[in-house]
Amino acid sequence: MSSVIELHMTIIKDNSGLHGPSFTLLNRIMRALWGLVYIILFRYTPRPMHRWRAFILRIFGAKIGNDCLIYPKAIIWAPWALEMGDFSCLANDVNCYNQANITLGEHAIVSQGAHLCAGTHDYNDPDFQLIAFPINIGKNSWICAEAFVGPGVTVNEGAVLGARAVTFKDLDSWKVYAGNPARMIKERIIKFATL
Repeated sequence: MSSVIELHMTIIKDNSGLHGPSFTLLNRIMRALWGLVYIILFRYTPRPMHRWRAFILRIFGAKIGNDCLIYPKAIIWAPWALEMGDFSCLANDVNCYNQANITLGEHAIVSQGAHLCAGTHDYNDPDFQLIAFPINIGKNSWICAEAFVGPGVTVNEGAVLGARAVTFKDLDSWKVYAGNPARMIKERIIKFATL
């Protein structure tokens, strides 16, 4: 099964100068099938049905850990290119545009309206060729509401990308970032309750 997934995730570069598709026919068929299943069995399910949605994603090749929170209005372009660690979360209206792999570590949270965009285009290429790079969201990190994470970015463990912030660069561990472009504004210090 994994070789089939790798086959349809292959990006085709058309060197002939003709505008060809960026993805294989199998990839496009799988995305069409996923679109139907998404509308019928995913999008309109009740909010508490996280395990059901995880089950549906697994059928399409996603690697989903234990007790993940996957909300019904999360938009996932290609489930086979999604990996979620235990207790991670994709909130409503997250756009997981995973033309390359997107990985969430354990306890990583992607809040409502955030955009994880693994694909872009080569604007110097006359064919405007698609290029894609994986995104890694480290464990215990938080992508806040309506933030944007660009292709190839690694959000290291414990980092926070503030609401509506934009990053095209890696974020350091246990730092808080805000703005466009995102800049480090402070350290993230976890306060543990004392008895």
